[in-house]
Amino acid sequence: MARTASLSGFPEWLPQERLVELHVLDTLRRVFELHGFSSIETRAVETVGQLLRKGEIDKEVYGLSRLQEDEEESRAAKGDHHSLALHFDLTVPFARYVVENAGYLSFPFRRYQIQKVWRGERPQEGRAREFTQADIDVVGDGELPFRYDVEIALVIAEALSALPIPDFRLRVNNRKLAEGFYRGIGLDDTAGVLRSIDKLEKIGEERVAELLKSELGASDDQARLALSLAKIRTEDTSFVEQVRALGVSHELLEEGLSELEQVIEAAVQRAPGKVLADLSIARGLDYYTGTVVETVLVGHEQLGSICSGGRYDALARKGNRTFPGVGLSIGVTRLVSRILSQEFATASRSVPTAVLVALNNDDSWAGAQDVAAQLRARGIATEVAAKAEKFGKQIKFADRRGIPFVWFTDDDGKHQVKDIRSGEQTDADPASWSPPAEDLNVRITTA
Repeated sequence: MARTASLSGFPEWLPQERLVELHVLDTLRRVFELHGFSSIETRAVETVGQLLRKGEIDKEVYGLSRLQEDEEESRAAKGDHHSLALHFDLTVPFARYVVENAGYLSFPFRRYQIQKVWRGERPQEGRAREFTQADIDVVGDGELPFRYDVEIALVIAEALSALPIPDFRLRVNNRKLAEGFYRGIGLDDTAGVLRSIDKLEKIGEERVAELLKSELGASDDQARLALSLAKIRTEDTSFVEQVRALGVSHELLEEGLSELEQVIEAAVQRAPGKVLADLSIARGLDYYTGTVVETVLVGHEQLGSICSGGRYDALARKGNRTFPGVGLSIGVTRLVSRILSQEFATASRSVPTAVLVALNNDDSWAGAQDVAAQLRARGIATEVAAKAEKFGKQIKFADRRGIPFVWFTDDDGKHQVKDIRSGEQTDADPASWSPPAEDLNVRITTA
């Protein structure tokens, strides 16, 4: 089980917990690369002006200033858009990266990025101030075919399916569908309606209806229709007829229906049961322009979305040149915290080491290093004991570390290896011996 961090919001892992996190990261990296995504890393620091392009998140930004500066002379990060701050996500820095490096990239550019981000919000389960995200995006130059919206959803479904987590659902909507519907019922402040609908799960249907009427001037009938749209959820394309049954028409609505239908059609075929059309998903951030996604663990919905994102057509631009993109971001730290706290997965041992080479006496250290070198050359993680204590103490040390095998070499150069779990001890040759396959590397086992 994950420990409580001594500094709230900044989690740290014990060695066996870190092994679980590394398994998650390695799995995501493998799936992303299998689909042709290239790894990049962007700087941790951006200007406040760049970060605030995402929307109303200024309270979340960690501004930077030198500790030795006089406080009166230090520029306040929130007030000066040229000040520096830690990035709070990877999408906005990626947009800046694309613009600055467009001449060196081949489009459509497929990228994955796994990095730490920092966000100044109240720490609670699933929410930290420092955490790791894993993003994938495809960005085009001038245009980006809609097929990438479909592909991104399928890649994420495959990646999440490979992790030691409970069942999950990608909940997909389309901003064109929602905005076209709202315009069709006479609500022109579509961004305001989306922000209200985005609060549906937090504050409930009644309060959202009140917001629509009091803040956006919606009539009772308009609020009823907006909420009726948000109630539609299907695992197939039947949502199309349910939307049309509400009697609203608009060109943008039809475009959004068609796009969402393509995503769900592909998901039914290639990721059955993992993706559903959920017309309550709004993603309150203004830069989304089409597909929007949020992902929940079944039975753990209170944790919030573990993966979210969507289509953005104008976040990255340089003069008249635009770089539309679509991407999703996995909250790795949120996932790992839940994996550990619920013991969905555990490491088979707490260290990578498979073998401890014991010492007969202090003079045997050099020979023990030779044995270790032969084992390591064949990919067997090996340590050499630090002191020539009694063999019983060296075995107990290995047991405490979770090392399964102890290697002995007698004065005549004869080698033996002991499985300290079973007590079995056999002759062995450092040039050819290997542990059983299940002991060669740390295994992550699922509950």
